[in-house]
Amino acid sequence: MSQLQKYPKIDVNNHLQENWTKQETENVKVVVDFFQHLMNEHDFDYTLKTYGGTSYTQHNRAIPNEISGLIGYVQTLTKRFPEYSFDVKRIYADGDYVLLHSHTTMKAKHRGNEKKGFIITDTFRLKGGKLVEHWDAIQPIDTFSRLLFLVTGGNIGNDNPTF
Repeated sequence: MSQLQKYPKIDVNNHLQENWTKQETENVKVVVDFFQHLMNEHDFDYTLKTYGGTSYTQHNRAIPNEISGLIGYVQTLTKRFPEYSFDVKRIYADGDYVLLHSHTTMKAKHRGNEKKGFIITDTFRLKGGKLVEHWDAIQPIDTFSRLLFLVTGGNIGNDNPTF
């Protein structure tokens, strides 16, 4: 089974909007490629090679700054939950900002089950087509996700403001 079959595939063409500018469309494509490779395929080498090396401010206090900090966080998470993935439901673009509204699950058997996992909104700011900043809002859905969120949400990985 290939990586694209094993994990959800974010089809950017299903989300493109006619009212987006050329730059907004390009920004969406960057975010989707980044998210697909990191969060769904867990291709850490590609993600670091393609998106690392620039300044990246992380506003989720549990995750260290820089793309390498985010990769380290996801690597730790996927050791425990190797089927961790995002099903992106909606994408919004506004200038330098791209928002993904997703259903995240820890197990493949829970994909598509809206009673399991998390609802996550990720907000990215891009500058010159590069990822420079990230915020998120996370809502656990089921009891397991609420407990996991409580257990893992207390670590502080950076001192950036949350807003």
